[in-house]
Amino acid sequence: MTSPNRFSDNGLRRKLCTLARLASAVRRLQRRGGRVVFTNGCFDLLHPGHVLLLERAKRMGDALVVAVNSDRSVKALKGPARPILPQRARAMLVAALASVDYVTIFDATTPAALIARLQPDVLVKGADWPRGTMVGADVVRRRGGRIVRLPVVNGYSTTRLITRITRRR
Repeated sequence: MTSPNRFSDNGLRRKLCTLARLASAVRRLQRRGGRVVFTNGCFDLLHPGHVLLLERAKRMGDALVVAVNSDRSVKALKGPARPILPQRARAMLVAALASVDYVTIFDATTPAALIARLQPDVLVKGADWPRGTMVGADVVRRRGGRIVRLPVVNGYSTTRLITRITRRR
């Protein structure tokens, strides 16, 4: 039996990338005229809102890159009780989705440096992010890219789901 800390599926392993390998893949795709879509998040307790956002994001380009916050950055953003799942498990769940082409884990509290390095063509976040607060939007706009805020799915929020679960104890 394979250890839960190791991936036995080559497809998932192919999707999980270091920043260097991801940057190389993005450049190759863009040189061929492909459009790269980027989004990021904690993805702690993957839910239908996440899945629909990622499916919609994928339709905006040729490859969808998802950056998953590291455990350390989730704690900094959400508090000491988070994340629920460790970073490798969260990255694996996101990578398992057919709409996702590449997944990387990043350690900062914002993806600013990652976006600057990758130079995606489309930056996507949920509409719960207020206009003007999307980190990296300036980088994407400077190169003629698009910024897209997608509708959120009502009733799905990781924080609310965790609250519901803990209240039921």
